[in-house]
Amino acid sequence: MDILATALPALSDAWALILQPIVLGYLVLGVVMGLCIGVFPGLGGIAGLSLLLPFMFGMDPILGLALMVGMVAIVPTSDTFASVLMGIPGSSASQATVLDGFPMAKRGQAARALSAAFASSLFGGLVGASFLTIFILIARPIVLEFRTPELLMITIFGLSMVGILAGRVAIKGLVAAGLGMLIGTIGEGASSGDLRMSSYDYPYLTDGLKLVIVGLGIFAIPEIISLLRQDRAIAKEQSLGGGWLEGVRDWFANIWLSVRCSIIGVVVGVIPGLGGSVVDWIAYGHAVQSTKDKANFGKGEVRGVIGPESSNNAKEGGGLVPTLLFGIPGSGSMAIFIGAIALLGSGQIEVGPAMLKNNLDITYSIVWLLALANVVGTVICIAASGGIAKLTTIRFALLAPFLFMIISFAAFQSGQNLMDLVALFAIGFLGILMRRFDWSRPAFLIGFVLSNPAETYANQALQIAQSRFRRGFDEGLDYIFSPIVIVLIIITVLSVVVGLRQSKNIMAEGDVQSGSKRAPFLFLIAVTAYIAYAFYDAASIPSFSRDRTFPMFVAGVCLVGCVILVIRMMLKPETDTIFADREREGDDADATYGLWPTLAWFAVLLILTSLLGFILALALFLFAFLKIRAGLSTAMATAYTAAGIAFMCTMAGLLNRDFPPGLLQEYVDLPWPLT
Repeated sequence: MDILATALPALSDAWALILQPIVLGYLVLGVVMGLCIGVFPGLGGIAGLSLLLPFMFGMDPILGLALMVGMVAIVPTSDTFASVLMGIPGSSASQATVLDGFPMAKRGQAARALSAAFASSLFGGLVGASFLTIFILIARPIVLEFRTPELLMITIFGLSMVGILAGRVAIKGLVAAGLGMLIGTIGEGASSGDLRMSSYDYPYLTDGLKLVIVGLGIFAIPEIISLLRQDRAIAKEQSLGGGWLEGVRDWFANIWLSVRCSIIGVVVGVIPGLGGSVVDWIAYGHAVQSTKDKANFGKGEVRGVIGPESSNNAKEGGGLVPTLLFGIPGSGSMAIFIGAIALLGSGQIEVGPAMLKNNLDITYSIVWLLALANVVGTVICIAASGGIAKLTTIRFALLAPFLFMIISFAAFQSGQNLMDLVALFAIGFLGILMRRFDWSRPAFLIGFVLSNPAETYANQALQIAQSRFRRGFDEGLDYIFSPIVIVLIIITVLSVVVGLRQSKNIMAEGDVQSGSKRAPFLFLIAVTAYIAYAFYDAASIPSFSRDRTFPMFVAGVCLVGCVILVIRMMLKPETDTIFADREREGDDADATYGLWPTLAWFAVLLILTSLLGFILALALFLFAFLKIRAGLSTAMATAYTAAGIAFMCTMAGLLNRDFPPGLLQEYVDLPWPLT
């Protein structure tokens, strides 16, 4: 009864918060923005939320949450367009949908596939929201008992899951997560203010890298570069055909499959680190196993669409469980979500046990915003299907420069520094190489996000434990090994054991074929060299400082993993999965343009920005790219360039932002926006 007495007023307050016209307006805006992002392959929720991060600072909490939840909810639905119409996974959570959705589209049944997918996504999203409501009600008293050791242990659990279950080669996933954590420790330490991998001679790095830059660089840029290199439209002309009602009837006829796959999505979403990289494959496998006639799978079986689409939306509700209750991101998009919440209002909202204690109404607002966003998103997706099908026939060379323009603007807003663009380019290049060699980018991003709380919890637990041990050995043990900690240790060990057995079947970056030994080996050596230097740099900090302990420990574990990988590469033949390389087979291998010429375009934008400032450099870049690379006429290239510059100036004016200045601005006094 006490639980209900606490929860019912919070539920009532939550509905009062979200049923305001302005809140619903922001929710619809977020849904529309998520639809625009999700329709392009690879951009997904991580890139979309990263673009929103600069605008979250100081925003009214409920409005900011409505905007973000609208985007989070719609991306798993809207990325179905890419999977069905283009045959390209819209995100890691829609890979399995391609197997049967795209063959249905080629048979003229795209409308049937899309409507079945949208109905399944809507149902899965509502199941996820309902589960989250009940789970918060039950789990709140337990979560409020969590202290520093429990929070540290669940952080370790999240990291162990994301590392082990991040790819076919488990150690690569672990090293990727560790690399993200080490990059997350760059800058001043939280305990003593000692510098890690930075110097006051280069003040940019003393504050560390911003989440928006890492999120966009590690996910969005690699996908944009990959599509741009192929020099074609995203999809050939596709007819949606009829069958909208038939798809809904298909879903209803298989509603128990949708129920089971939704539950699978919720359960997988709860486990930190699994998320979208595996949930659709588990659901697809269940759909195959539970169907008597398996012959049509891979050829256009509608159950092969219903299963994955039910699970990938339900996982968002499940993913919010560790995110809201413990501050542990259940997926890459949830990692960005955590960072964005901290920026809202005056920073009074903090995910984890404190949120359930102090902001239960906000917690329930997120839950039911998620449910409403699924309903609104499904309606908008159905209404926009015809137009979106036509958008996919536009050559990607016409879209890429504008996508990169928006990403650059978002990255610059994080620190108002030209070095933001340099960091974006550097992290983007790392993301390209990780994607190429099958290193888990979700593991890297979640490691980056968890580096700060993991270090904070570890230092606090160590301090308090030392104090308790001074009072008595038994008191110290009771503090460290509470019943909750013991349960979490057992769960973590079991998860690692099971994960090691299952990791060979999990593809972190899709089915990447093995290549030659040289390129993957050189990338591993480069990663090892960085980790070794990070270890040396941390060891150089005075021994009395606690700021050296965490990066030394993480780097030490990663170095052991790197040594094992080096030995394995020396012993295994080049056909082994450890030598995965996209440049050997697939779209990247058959691309019209090489990686380096494509990257050169964006390197030129960076150089021109440092010389002329962002707006002048962007104008030259857009015109040259559209004229030379996209092959437009001078008049069309000029018109598109003018439209892009006008959009940027409008955005900057509305947000009261400036653009990165260059060397020119030091010598010439120019008016805004050229300053």
